[in-house]
Amino acid sequence: MPSPRALRLAIDIGGTFTDTVLVDGDGRILATTKTATTPAEPALGALEGARIALTAASAAWDEIGGFIHGTTLATNALIERRGAKVGTITTEGFRDILEIAYERRYSQYAINLEKPDLIVPRTRTFTVGGRMNARGEELVPFDEDAVAALAGRLEAEGIHAVAICLLHSYANPTHELRLREMLRARLPDLVISVSHEVSPEAREFDRLCTTVANAYIQPLMSRYLADFEARFRAAGLACPILMMTASGGMTTLETASRLPVRLVESGPAGGAILAARLARESGKSKVISFDMGGTTAKLCLIDGFRPQTARKFEIARAERFIRGSGMPVRIPVIEMIEIGAGGGSIASVDRLGRIRVGPQSAGADPGPAAFGNGGKQPTVTDADIVQGLIAPDGFAKSRINVNPSAARAVLKRKVGDALGLDPDRAALAVTEIADENMASAGRMHAVESGRNLDDHAMIAIGGNGPLHATRLARRTRVRTVVVPRNPGVGSAVGFLHAPVSYEIVRSRYTTLESLDVDAINRFFKDMANEARTVVRAGAPDGPLTERRVAFMRYHGQGHEIEVTVPPRDLETSDAESLRSAFGAEYSRQFSRTVPDMKIEILNWALHLASEVPEFGPAPSAPARSTASPAGSRMILCDVTGEWREAAVYDRADLPNGACLSGPALITEPQTTTLVSADFDARVDGAGNIWMTWQDGALP
Repeated sequence: MPSPRALRLAIDIGGTFTDTVLVDGDGRILATTKTATTPAEPALGALEGARIALTAASAAWDEIGGFIHGTTLATNALIERRGAKVGTITTEGFRDILEIAYERRYSQYAINLEKPDLIVPRTRTFTVGGRMNARGEELVPFDEDAVAALAGRLEAEGIHAVAICLLHSYANPTHELRLREMLRARLPDLVISVSHEVSPEAREFDRLCTTVANAYIQPLMSRYLADFEARFRAAGLACPILMMTASGGMTTLETASRLPVRLVESGPAGGAILAARLARESGKSKVISFDMGGTTAKLCLIDGFRPQTARKFEIARAERFIRGSGMPVRIPVIEMIEIGAGGGSIASVDRLGRIRVGPQSAGADPGPAAFGNGGKQPTVTDADIVQGLIAPDGFAKSRINVNPSAARAVLKRKVGDALGLDPDRAALAVTEIADENMASAGRMHAVESGRNLDDHAMIAIGGNGPLHATRLARRTRVRTVVVPRNPGVGSAVGFLHAPVSYEIVRSRYTTLESLDVDAINRFFKDMANEARTVVRAGAPDGPLTERRVAFMRYHGQGHEIEVTVPPRDLETSDAESLRSAFGAEYSRQFSRTVPDMKIEILNWALHLASEVPEFGPAPSAPARSTASPAGSRMILCDVTGEWREAAVYDRADLPNGACLSGPALITEPQTTTLVSADFDARVDGAGNIWMTWQDGALP
């Protein structure tokens, strides 16, 4: 039974660092810490961070009433191909779904095109007799007699997990359920994922890929989550552990173990949630979140105080920015673009004399050369240290000893000597390339989403985000940058603002002309009951909010757009309301409509979520004052490219209302904010830093 303090703990395990945040019942942050991730046993680094935070807050384990966890383990297992040996079972006659894919090349004229690695080779793909049609009607009975031989082949191949994806199982899962039942009776240790639970949507290639991804990481994630829970229970944790999902909500350990594919990209989702909340508090309706950690940088567009969402993304693209070159996964997800440009991203010079940064990362082990842990390759963090942007003293609360000489030496040896540059110029070149990579990806993402970045504000978080934010803003023509409190652990802070939620997207084809509202109401009722079971397991009490969506298109089109459906029983008259809403959204996206064309609805979605507690109104604007620096240091100016004296401020000593001009460094335990020479900065009433381009600085 937790004590009256009812503390809440959030832990985000990243590729390089593990972030921990402890808050009280009113949302006040009591302690934060950033510890090195322990890749072999991630729970160890998480436990260390939790113990440091509890000690700093003079708190005990039994005072924790809420625990939220996010991890990159699922993402990394898929990218690094560290999952189980997987086989697939599809409907007879459809063995080559993975081989055929979309029946097109993602790069039409690439002679040496590298096909996406879809995990399962043809030798481990199997079929079984039986057939459903798109309405869920049985055309061919399920071939139960073939299951015994099928089980024998799975066992002979040494397959540990199997992905079952039978034709039209989203409409009628009877055959998938029977096949799972019979396989479990014969192979009790086999891990089985069925497509109607993982991704109950039409389009069998995407559905099969998602089920394969789930089966591939399910054994690993089940073991990890069980070990994680056991270690924290042994330490004294009494409350349930909730897992962050890719869609920006939380779910139970049981659901996460059954559907681990929903944990992919769950860590970065916390940063987008924090940015959306800050956007709402400040009244900024157009925002881009910028989360730069040790391994990658993530950017997410936020409009109308809601992060941009998607139903599909790709894992491990063969070509970074080319759609179709990765493995498609169809789950609800906060849409963001991820670039291999973190603090640990490795810099090199290719045979054409070009500097490359990432996507390879030094990670937590060995890390940057300056950390003295065996790193032999120059990283972005090494380049920042050489430019004077990171102070060696007190870095990571002095838990990491920083050696600037090692950073200079490795930059000279690996970059400078190849290009005839001294270490200073080599360091500047590395950060210029890293910043331009991020800016280019951000501009492309905005264009693909029909947005302009120059009317957005940027919210910067992560261990390296505040250090690179003004440099990225200049390149993307963003005029305002906001650095919230505790930005170095921003994703973990975002976890604490997430609801317990569950989203279901399910296929049921109809046209507006033939819309059977009674059948659709029953359809939504079934989805609501399923979602409520999951949400109530993590949030037993309190009101729930429900959002419904129809995915609509004109007849003959290949993809749909989202149209909001009223969260109530539909009536016959709602068909015309849906038609008008579809026309308005289609016109917004494509600047026109198609008259007299039949409108189809392929998928329906239901999102159920608990309410997120509010922590009081935003404070009023404080009186402006001139900030007093704690000292100064020489930095390599990112505007002029010359060494220049920069004022140094301790963020903890900056009062609300404090104003200052660049170049300046604002230091805190987990990160440093660079106020570039062409930016001014002020601290608002909530302690957030607002950096604005000086008048006339934008060309």
